[in-house]
Amino acid sequence: MIKTLRILPYLLVIVATPQIWGTDADSSWQVTRTPDGRPDLQGIWSNATQMPLQRPAQLGEKRAYTEEEAAALEARAVLAEQRNNSPSDPNRSAPSDGNVAAAYNTFWLDRGDATARINGEYRTSMIIDPPDGRIPWLAEQERRPNQLARWLDAPEVGAFDGPEVQTIGERCLLFFDFRTSNSSAGPPMMPIIYNNNYQIVQTADYVLILAEMIHDARIIPIRTQHGPAIHRKWMGDSIGHWEGDSLVVTTRHLHPQQSHYGSSDDIVITERFTRESQDQIVYQFTMDDPSVYRQTWTAEMALRTRPAQERIYEYACHEGNYALQGILSGARVQGNL
Repeated sequence: MIKTLRILPYLLVIVATPQIWGTDADSSWQVTRTPDGRPDLQGIWSNATQMPLQRPAQLGEKRAYTEEEAAALEARAVLAEQRNNSPSDPNRSAPSDGNVAAAYNTFWLDRGDATARINGEYRTSMIIDPPDGRIPWLAEQERRPNQLARWLDAPEVGAFDGPEVQTIGERCLLFFDFRTSNSSAGPPMMPIIYNNNYQIVQTADYVLILAEMIHDARIIPIRTQHGPAIHRKWMGDSIGHWEGDSLVVTTRHLHPQQSHYGSSDDIVITERFTRESQDQIVYQFTMDDPSVYRQTWTAEMALRTRPAQERIYEYACHEGNYALQGILSGARVQGNL
């Protein structure tokens, strides 16, 4: 369906109604299954989306947009991308705001331009509980600080004393967006500025999730018991089981340097993967950390299938190879001036 939407008082844009993903689009679809009878989650998927994690405060408890509102948001996203991709003025002056991240122009970005539709709703945020769609933080002074914060708070520890006090993203160990606390590999697996693709491979005993960003691989055994708490691994100790047609993954014992949205070492993350249609998996996660949050909170997003001919290529993280050494060296030179 094609609609004409008034985006600005002086601008009319012709856009298509947002693509319907999931069982609403094809009620005759039936889940494909692996030889052991489980839903087949395999393939290459993307979680790029315009949907924010937290709902804009002005929307209150409005959980979903109307179809017209969703179409207007997608149209704005397309216009913004076209604007940002327009040629730069060769005569412009050099930037003076110190924002070196602006060196990434939109050619490199892939935030997605779609508004996710989950269970028939065009969601206003990923967070669905609490009802206001916001992270239920404890007061800042009541939160347990994570490992990096504790290190930096120690006497005579400076911000550039060593690689350990840099973020794990800057060290190219796992991708971590320091501005939003997003983690690509997870858990939870959050959309970031680019490279939002994942490959899922499954057997009767294991599920592998390969993240495009820094090519992190989560190997999830299908079993009921976690390993010893003394083993603190990157991406934690994940175990899976099936509840009906949903894969449920519980993760404990995250590495102390891996913190999501201020989480502490004791966080428990529960993920659910449910194949909703040929084109979409509904991905849900719940964050349980009483030392940081007033209550558990739950979010949902869509993993959308990629074309069959697409592949995930190896990612090279130059920040860890070159930039970190330069940052630490520069700090030492500066300290000796």
